[in-house]
Amino acid sequence: MIYHIPWIYLPVRTVLAIWHQLTKSEIPELAKASVLMRDRSRVEETIQAMQRAGPDALQVISDFDMTLSRFAHNGKRCPTTHNILDNDLLINDTCKKMIRELLNTYYPIEIDATRTVEEKLPHMVEWWTSVHELLIQQKIRRDLLAQAVKQSSAMLREGYKVFFDRLQEQQVPLLIFSAGLGDILEEVIRQNHVFHPNVHVISNYMDFDQSGVLRAFKGQLIHTFNKREGALLHAAHFRELKERPNVLLLGDSLGDLTMADGVAHTQHALTIGFLNDQVEERKESYVNSYDIVLVKDETMDVPNAILNYITTAPAK
Repeated sequence: MIYHIPWIYLPVRTVLAIWHQLTKSEIPELAKASVLMRDRSRVEETIQAMQRAGPDALQVISDFDMTLSRFAHNGKRCPTTHNILDNDLLINDTCKKMIRELLNTYYPIEIDATRTVEEKLPHMVEWWTSVHELLIQQKIRRDLLAQAVKQSSAMLREGYKVFFDRLQEQQVPLLIFSAGLGDILEEVIRQNHVFHPNVHVISNYMDFDQSGVLRAFKGQLIHTFNKREGALLHAAHFRELKERPNVLLLGDSLGDLTMADGVAHTQHALTIGFLNDQVEERKESYVNSYDIVLVKDETMDVPNAILNYITTAPAK
């Protein structure tokens, strides 16, 4: 059983202490109806410990598709970085149809709460590999990617600029760890004017030939459930940030929880999960896995409030 108010059966003194802590922390966003927490007091303690350590000890690791980008807007699904390529400029109708068929086949498997990650893994490899092979066959031109992004309905979550700008102002590194398409991802944040110097991206990147035509994909395939392996492969990035032992992690799938596995010595970690789809079926597993779960919340309100608190010097 999951409660929106986990302290409901606690003694009155404890309830008042936690409530005072909540209000004193000046993060009223944590009281939003869309917020679920398994252990509210632990969340508050972690946030306060991260604030005491300050922004110099912090790094942020985030997924992109349906985490930094919107899942839906006005009741309509927003495209992922792969979906943005569903454009006449880049691929033909036959390819579009085949990619949609793959989506209809594999997306239900990805979000199936009754299957284990191990059961899902081979299906995710099949899905990503099949899509990438279809895209290579289309001989996509690099010079058309920016136009395709501009014509798409892709949107970052409300409050994204505050999030990106705050991290840049405080010189906090942001690692975007995505199973999407890195070339498209970069173009989305570039067109939204938030591709700041503190942003580093790990993703699936296209490999173009000398004439600018897609011929392959670079490096190891990254899909939803192998981000731990990707994190370990990029250990050098995390070593550079060894003086930043506190991690704020944002994701929208259980696979995203492994994105920080490359951080060698984590002192404090706070995980925020966006639960966008099949809420009732997946709510329990998300609440048991993430510190904070945001249910059908298309904003960055909660991450921004937490980030603002952590990067603001405590009152003396």
